[in-house]
Amino acid sequence: MLQLFLTHLRGYGKQAVKAPIMMILEVICELTLPLVMSKIVDEAIPSGDVAYIFKLGALMLALAAVSMTCGVLGAKYASYASQGFGGNLRQTLFDKIQTFSFADIDRFSSASLITRITNDVNNMTMMLAMGLRMLVRAPVMLVAALVISVVLNARLALVLAVVIPLMVLAIGVVMKVCTKLFEAMQKKIDALNNTLQENLVAIRVVKAFVRGAHERQKFKKANDELTKAGLNVGMKIVAILPVMMLAMNGATVAVLYFGGKMVMGATFDLGQLQAFLNYIFQILMSVMMVAMSLLQLSRSQACAHRINEVLNAQPDIEDQPQAGQSALPAPRGKVEFQDVSFKYVATGTGDDVLSHVSFSVEPGQFVAIVGGTGTGKSSLVNLIPRFYDVTGGAVLLDGVDVRNYPLEELRSRIGMVLQTNVLFSGTIRENLLWGREDATEEELVQAAKDAQAYDFIMALPNGFDTRLDQGGVNVSGGQKQRLCIARAMLRKPAVLILDDSTSAVDSATEAAIRESFHRNLAGTTVIIIAQRISSVQYADEILVLDDDHIAGRGTHEELLASNPIYQEIYQSQQEGVSA
Repeated sequence: MLQLFLTHLRGYGKQAVKAPIMMILEVICELTLPLVMSKIVDEAIPSGDVAYIFKLGALMLALAAVSMTCGVLGAKYASYASQGFGGNLRQTLFDKIQTFSFADIDRFSSASLITRITNDVNNMTMMLAMGLRMLVRAPVMLVAALVISVVLNARLALVLAVVIPLMVLAIGVVMKVCTKLFEAMQKKIDALNNTLQENLVAIRVVKAFVRGAHERQKFKKANDELTKAGLNVGMKIVAILPVMMLAMNGATVAVLYFGGKMVMGATFDLGQLQAFLNYIFQILMSVMMVAMSLLQLSRSQACAHRINEVLNAQPDIEDQPQAGQSALPAPRGKVEFQDVSFKYVATGTGDDVLSHVSFSVEPGQFVAIVGGTGTGKSSLVNLIPRFYDVTGGAVLLDGVDVRNYPLEELRSRIGMVLQTNVLFSGTIRENLLWGREDATEEELVQAAKDAQAYDFIMALPNGFDTRLDQGGVNVSGGQKQRLCIARAMLRKPAVLILDDSTSAVDSATEAAIRESFHRNLAGTTVIIIAQRISSVQYADEILVLDDDHIAGRGTHEELLASNPIYQEIYQSQQEGVSA
């Protein structure tokens, strides 16, 4: 955890140093005040020296003012340092997550990653703020007040030899118990976030199927488990308070009893007893402050462990050491699968999704992939841009293994419209320019026209400058698909992959989009996954996937004449049309 603090305090080191210095100065002033007060009681008042009383009173006011100023400045510097640390750590975590493959995100889960980058980082930020103030102030106060107490009266200070070990023992027991409980509580926060995220993403489905009561019950279960975990920790922490109060009150009574006898026996001055009592309170309060800080430290250790899991995770997919060292071929769009096998290692059953798949697609070809649900169609195309890596064989782009490309270069050659159409909050223009930031207005308009999106865009109040809500919820499913296709076409990629990306548009619109591929992306290799035969029948070649292998390949006419699976798909759709 210390390494996390040191690494991510860059830019805020001065504030991190100033905060404890201010805290130490505050402690010095507070420790001096009881000594000045004892002089007033033991010297100035008995002698009746009013001027001396006012002089010492003014000194106390000055010390209090300096103490307050140092305390405020210490809090200010600690806040700057801790919030700066939190900002740096969140940015580092986000940058790390951007390097994760689909498999890495599947392994951690998006809800857990959100918890780690928000709740866990916030706990670390609170710990640093507390550490720069309380964990500096309390130990310094404890040691200094203890030394002064021993100097004032070593015999009376023996009371602390009984009280402090008792308090330390209680703190140690609670810390040992709470560390594991804090880890469990953070996991419950993950589960709650996952339930909430799932509900909000699928809120339309929930309302359409009138499953609000079910979702409320599911959330209640996750919420109750988090509440129970929080109470479990809270009750353990609360248990330490009676021990602390017993120790403090016991120490006070003991000091008053034995100190009072010393004052009565004229071996100890009344002012010194008063000062000694102040130091006892400061010592015991410091122990309590340390206890509270150490409990927060226990939670922060659990959070630091979870954060380090992300930061130390080796991305499943990253640039190979040799990637880009040799000259890469010019983008042409030839795709080859050479004896490719693939399985989901992190989250799958261990069975091959694809087994010994081999085929090639020539530059400029229009290739379609069809097959039943779960036959590996999406998995197959996800291997081309290295969203996942093959577990056997190789995928080549323009004659080079995709693993030998720098990831940024590889993906810049590929345009992809995923099965789930994703738009971002912002204008339509901003969303389309994700395809290519430097595209001209003419290219933007042409891409929209090619995707059959131009007419509905211009019908919107602000055209290309119309704002889209998060996820594009203020446009229809078909409009969303066409915007995603336009974004990919604007890229002018060597390979364009459409994963069931025209399912929400009508046949006439789909035909127009397909025609634009031939007209304006003539040199681009197009690979399309579709369920409708009408979407694929004009392809140069159709691949039929069945379970984990290619069960047929050829043109529409060839497969219709020879492939039973393709015939079955075609027949079922013809029957649906007839019906």
